[in-house]
Amino acid sequence: MLSLTLTIRRAIPSDSAQLAAVAERTFVETFAMDNSAADMAAYCGSAFGETIQREELENPRNDIFLAEREGTIAGYAMLRSGPARPVLGIAEPIEIARLYVTRAMIGTGVGAALMQHCLDEAAAMGKDTVWLGVWEHNTLALGFYTRWGFVDVGTYEFILGRDHQTDRLMARRVSGEPL
Repeated sequence: MLSLTLTIRRAIPSDSAQLAAVAERTFVETFAMDNSAADMAAYCGSAFGETIQREELENPRNDIFLAEREGTIAGYAMLRSGPARPVLGIAEPIEIARLYVTRAMIGTGVGAALMQHCLDEAAAMGKDTVWLGVWEHNTLALGFYTRWGFVDVGTYEFILGRDHQTDRLMARRVSGEPL
């Protein structure tokens, strides 16, 4: 069986077009079945364009990583520094703002490699805790994060187009010790 090498690298502004395409694609692959086309289009139009991705790449609060297999983006993750949602009560956390894998690569270790990379980066930055938000109906992601030691710490409202949804806040210590 042929083994395809996975590499993870920091995205740079010249990656903005490719990042925009994979970000929208993975979001649609993940959520289109459970949401209206209008809500999906509204959200994607405001979140994933090339200009938006370039701005996110140039924002010093963000660190975006691309997982590539044989030169093709298989997934990506974004760490965001800054204050956490107040419910967390954590002074210096870092957010895993996005972690998506293309549908074809789910179950191949890409998500696990991206998660480990995020935890390693958070440790290198001296962060104690990582947190994230995940839609309450995204059972695949909830299971993944739970397996990685994330625990529920609250909820918040996420607006997708005109639909107000509930996201669960999850957190874990970078070290893996209990919160």
